Formats: sequence, C-alpha cells, structure tokens
Amino acid sequence: MKEKGNKFETKVLTEIVVFAALSAVLYAIRPYTLPYGGSITLGSMVPVMWLSLRRGVYVGVVAGVLFGIIALFIDVMFLGVASIIASPVQVILEYPIAFGVLGIAGVFHKKTVGYAEAGVALSIFLKFMIHYLVGAFIWVYVYAFPPEWGQFLWPAIYNGSFLLIEYIISAVLMAILVKRGTLEYAL
Repeated sequence: MKEKGNKFETKVLTEIVVFAALSAVLYAIRPYTLPYGGSITLGSMVPVMWLSLRRGVYVGVVAGVLFGIIALFIDVMFLGVASIIASPVQVILEYPIAFGVLGIAGVFHKKTVGYAEAGVALSIFLKFMIHYLVGAFIWVYVYAFPPEWGQFLWPAIYNGSFLLIEYIISAVLMAILVKRGTLEYAL
C-alpha cells in the first residue's frame, strides 16, 4: 500500500476490504462441502488473487488474511462446517495464513498478462501445501483416516480433491477476466 505521510492510501484500503468481502460472499456459496472442512466454491479465491495481481503481493496478502479471518467466522459460526478442535496453531495456519498466501499471486504483478494463470497456480499450490501439512501433522491425530492410505497420502487426496477443482474454477475465471482486460494496471 502506498504510504502518504503516516496514512495509507484510502483507495487501496477500500479495495482490500471490498475484494476480501467479495471473496467471502463467494466463499459462502458452496455447491459442495467435504465432511471435515474444505469446499468447492464459486471462485472465492479469484477476487483476492486478482487484486494481488493488480496491486502486488503486500496488498494481496493483506486482503487474503482478511478473507481468511472472515472465512473462519463463516465456517464456524454461520455454516458450522468446520471445527476448531485440533489447536490454535491449526486455526492460524488454515485460515489467515492459508488464505493469505493467495496474495502471492502478486509476484506476477505488472508482468505480461500470460502470468496471471501462473499466479493462480502458485497461490493455490501454496494453499494446498499448508492444508496438506496441517492434515499430515495435526488433523491425522484428530480424525480417523483410512489406515491403508497413511498419514501422508490421505491429506494429499483429501485436500487435493477440492483444491484441484477450485484451481480449475479460479483459472477459468481469471482467464476470462484477463481476456476482458480487467487486469489493467491503473495504479
């Protein structure tokens, strides 16, 4: 965020709030939710990644963390589809941090348009890795998993099952947005 004196630029702060809220609304619309958390949404990660590609990593990560905090409230308080029984570390990793990495798409900020898809892939892969590691080292001790799948295969399949679909949805939506010219860098 560009700093003017001691104040952050109001326009950028407004965009962070608006795009995090848009992501949260899309996050609440779920065609499918898995039994232990994780869901397929209508492209809920796209607004944060789009903002990140437009404004850079820092703005994207801030918007992603805000989206993650809102997603925590949506999952626990409104939809009741996630439980917080493992540990506070699990909550911090799976919500503010895992959603915050969506802002890493901003690594491709101001690059040629073809890099938007790479930003989407990188962000969702990092999000997958966080959920995978939490699954392998925290959730595996809380919930029973098929023993023949093992501690490391089960979280890969479980988290990959919805994040792969989320990636496809996000990549298609981002491609449409890029093709329509919405990613112009009017900074």
